[in-house]
Amino acid sequence: MSHPEASAPQPRDLPPGQYVPRGWPVLHYGPVPKFRPKDWDFRVFGATASGEQHRWSWEEFDALPRVRAVSDFHCVTKFTIPGNEWEGVPGTAIVELAPPAPDVTHVMVWAEYGYSANIRMSDFLADGTMFATHHDGERLSPDHGFPTRIVVPHLYAWKSVKWVRGVEYLVKDRRGFWEERGYHNVADPWSEQRYSYQEDEGEAPPL
Repeated sequence: MSHPEASAPQPRDLPPGQYVPRGWPVLHYGPVPKFRPKDWDFRVFGATASGEQHRWSWEEFDALPRVRAVSDFHCVTKFTIPGNEWEGVPGTAIVELAPPAPDVTHVMVWAEYGYSANIRMSDFLADGTMFATHHDGERLSPDHGFPTRIVVPHLYAWKSVKWVRGVEYLVKDRRGFWEERGYHNVADPWSEQRYSYQEDEGEAPPL
């Protein structure tokens, strides 16, 4: 399969409070899961247009249309990794293959061990958002999310969930794993949206 050219690198301006470290720190909650390709699948469920669940095996998922894009990676712990080349299945492709119901506003991204992160549908469909399988021309390492992680480069990286297994379409927003534990519901690094106490009206799901 031929791949499109990577998009141009983003400017090297850093969001407030960020710095560029040496290397790429590895941060995650819980152990690194083992990948068993025969048992692995990717599912889209919740408020789908058909009312049915969509499912791909690993071989099917790895053959889906893919893109490449270059973007910076902003961790809420204040490091930024500039100029990452990601390759993977864009959020737009998932929505085309598994259409959401018209009233879907958010998605919950689910990963191994029940880990989750919520994002707005507009963020899910944004340029650069993808289920990455490769980083800088190589398959993701297990520590960085192999076989696939979502990358949402314009948000803090806890939204870029590792070891993804599926997407739930939501007609009403609700908080994911870290959002329930005090992190900002939106997570825009340029506005330093780190913690839930910083949320403005309309940025948080209703109680």
